[in-house]
Amino acid sequence: MRTADFDYHLPPERIAQTPLEPRHASRLMVLHRETGNLEHTTFQKVTDYLRDGDVLVINQTRVIPARIFAHKDTGGKVEILLLRRIDPLRWEAIVGGKRLIAGRQLHLEDGVTARVEDVLENSRRIIRFSEPVEPHLEAVGQMPLPPYIHERLEDPERYQTVYAREPGSAAAPTAGLHFTPELLEQVKSMGVRIANVTLHVGLDTFAPVTESDPETHKIHTEWCEVTLESADVINQAARAGGRVIAVGTTSVRTLESAAKTAQPGNKVGPIQGQTDLFILPGYQFRVVDAMITNFHLPKSTLLMLVSAFTGREIILAAYQEAIRLEYRFYSFGDALLIL
Repeated sequence: MRTADFDYHLPPERIAQTPLEPRHASRLMVLHRETGNLEHTTFQKVTDYLRDGDVLVINQTRVIPARIFAHKDTGGKVEILLLRRIDPLRWEAIVGGKRLIAGRQLHLEDGVTARVEDVLENSRRIIRFSEPVEPHLEAVGQMPLPPYIHERLEDPERYQTVYAREPGSAAAPTAGLHFTPELLEQVKSMGVRIANVTLHVGLDTFAPVTESDPETHKIHTEWCEVTLESADVINQAARAGGRVIAVGTTSVRTLESAAKTAQPGNKVGPIQGQTDLFILPGYQFRVVDAMITNFHLPKSTLLMLVSAFTGREIILAAYQEAIRLEYRFYSFGDALLIL
């Protein structure tokens, strides 16, 4: 297995720059794993593929305005992109600016100060703020859209799911962007249960694997949680014969991480903390029966995850068909349901 095995060419015009309105108007490709057969519909009709007794698992994380600007004592400008909260005052961040060595003082626009506490690889730093920065983010922060989106986002809420509740992500769990409150109510009315999990998405999620052997890639760690209540909902549905359908690769990683704490007879157990689960082809899925996802970047860990679920050749063939049929790719793009 080589990283190059997960490469494909995407014409730039296939990268969605703006979200569709309404959310459920996006296209939906349905991939049947056993046969490789494809169907083409719209996301509003995803309910045609759900059934009474299934459980839909959604990631309720909320994107924070994680891109903030500061200046040094000398007046030099600094851009800070918050990645991961370590404790109430300290964050791991990507920092843009010159000579950002350990001990460098930084000043935010609203009087909060920060200090570079530790220098990590490349542009990563540990930043210690003078007080918790979260209450200030709405005033001084900007939504951290992926670098391949060049259009201005008029409504920041369109980079949030309608069920986003728990602040902490540097990027949206984009498979969930297709759901509207009305569609979720329709899902519930069918007898499909909904279980909330949380995984705070880091930007490493979208980064391409640069090592030639993906197994040598250092996977990102992300904070996740499955409550006892959600675990009970998932386990009850599975015991009754329902399918566990994950909305997004973030929900997949959370569920498969929660399998490690499951009691005998259960699919998952409650968890809270960091996960470094790296799902590559050959991985044996213990929880997830189906997933809703978007179309992912070449050589990304996310493309490797869906390849593990479907088979690499099947997923790459589906991607080529999506390109041919002019599906929209990446964060604001169309959806893929894998059954």
